[in-house]
Amino acid sequence: MALTAIHEILDFKGLLLFVVAFLLVADYLKNRNPPNYPPSPFSLPLLGNIFNMDSREPHIYLTKLGHAYNNIFSLRLGRDKVVFITGYKMVKEALVTQAENFVDRPYSPLLARVYSGNAGLFFSNGQMWKKQRHFALSTLRNFGLGKKTMELAICEESRFLLDEMDKQKGATFDPTILFNNAVSNIICQMVFGQRFDYADHQFRTMLKYISKNIQIEGSIWGQLYEAFPGIMKHLPGPHNDMFSNYKILHAFVREFIIKHKAELDPSEPRDYIDSFLIEMMEKPHETADGFDEQNLVPCVLDLFLAGTETTSTTLCWGLIYLITYPEVQEKVHEEKDRVIGRSREPSIADKANMPFTEAVIHEILRFGDIVPMNGLRVADKDTTLGECFIPKEKGSVWGSSLLEWNSSYFLSVCSENFDFQPQRVRSSTLME
Repeated sequence: MALTAIHEILDFKGLLLFVVAFLLVADYLKNRNPPNYPPSPFSLPLLGNIFNMDSREPHIYLTKLGHAYNNIFSLRLGRDKVVFITGYKMVKEALVTQAENFVDRPYSPLLARVYSGNAGLFFSNGQMWKKQRHFALSTLRNFGLGKKTMELAICEESRFLLDEMDKQKGATFDPTILFNNAVSNIICQMVFGQRFDYADHQFRTMLKYISKNIQIEGSIWGQLYEAFPGIMKHLPGPHNDMFSNYKILHAFVREFIIKHKAELDPSEPRDYIDSFLIEMMEKPHETADGFDEQNLVPCVLDLFLAGTETTSTTLCWGLIYLITYPEVQEKVHEEKDRVIGRSREPSIADKANMPFTEAVIHEILRFGDIVPMNGLRVADKDTTLGECFIPKEKGSVWGSSLLEWNSSYFLSVCSENFDFQPQRVRSSTLME
């Protein structure tokens, strides 16, 4: 019996060693890099570099790798290989010179689950992306984007924001919530056709879930889900809270869609949702164009995700830097008083006469880079970047993003009649 037991144990060990060896060889063969593929640090079989990443400050770690590998390198994150590029020249080469080749987004298991297979506005590709992007830009312009009406809406919202700040009566407070409310209301007017009171419970809940989900998506939990979706969907963790939050956000948007359908007047669209519904009803579209109610929900959420969190975070960084450098704050106020005075609000026409304020805003955008990781993209065809070969659908681009003047202008409006003083906010709270 003893010999039989030993024989069985040896057979089991042999089988286990064979399975491990098979998996390692299969993994090596599947993930072999082609010639001239961007270099990378050592990666573990099956797992890759997922545990090399700094979960708190991944952009700092990737910047250091960029210096070490001449601004282009690759990492393996679970099942995927990702090519990272850093530095102005390399990012410009990919996003400007070869823009058409890097226009598509890679498949995301996380977003596929969040959007139930719909692509939305910013993560769609090909024909759907072109149609939805063109429709969104033309529709938002009709409702004021980049026009005088948008400027007036921002000025009006800034007054609501200043009123809320004045209610604090000099006590310490966290302005991030107020900034979120103010910026989101600009988007709400174009998407929902209305603004919300800052005390509206449903409105505040929506913004809280959006902010929380962005944090989770950028955390190690979001990275692990993207790398190992088949495993992570069965495991507990904060990533499950994200999916629950998105269900609530979807329900919030659907309520507005139902209300818009009931009150729809095709001759007088009030906002983006009305225009989308009219586009569905009156114009023939292929299924691939994405003009259906299922895709309308992620399109609306994309507008909020892109237009709320980014701008409000920029305002927070601006506030931090103005507090940290009071001498710069004084010069900005001096220029405002000289060019604008205190009897009226700033306007976009004042930009040309306020070079110091514009320089400060640009420096805030440079220092407070709010999307350092950018959005992943894939190569549409085999291509070369910096003498490195990137095969089709394997290239992902990382670089700094730029915000439009509208975001910066909102900062100017907010600071017009409100004297930023260090004792009036907790900068440590902002940094958190």
